[in-house]
Amino acid sequence: MNFDKILSPLSPYFLALLRVVSGLLFLEHGTQKILHFPVSDFHPPIFSLLGAAGILELVGGVLIILGLFTRPAAFILSGQMAFAYFMMHAPNSVFPALNGGDAAILFCFIFLFMVFAGPGKFSLDGKRKALRHSY
Repeated sequence: MNFDKILSPLSPYFLALLRVVSGLLFLEHGTQKILHFPVSDFHPPIFSLLGAAGILELVGGVLIILGLFTRPAAFILSGQMAFAYFMMHAPNSVFPALNGGDAAILFCFIFLFMVFAGPGKFSLDGKRKALRHSY
């Protein structure tokens, strides 16, 4: 059985699924910081480093979900997650399983992958590109 022949045509769809699920999970971090949903005891001031992170997570999460300006948004968010890891998690331990930085590392590399792979199928970037080429 040739798995490459079977699975390769599906990769744009699964890239889009990865984009949407990652964007939704990332958005949740922003809504928690900025909109206090889901409810938690964590309420950083809006004009703080964590407040700025929440705004990036909120706006960036929506852009990633929609597949709009995917590459620049993913580049910024990847950098944000690298910064978050080294500022908030790495000082606590060398090991991500101990310092709670697993999600930051995964988001960093998923978004970095999106910088190079693009948004996949079903994105507003794809619709914009199709409209530009139709004129």
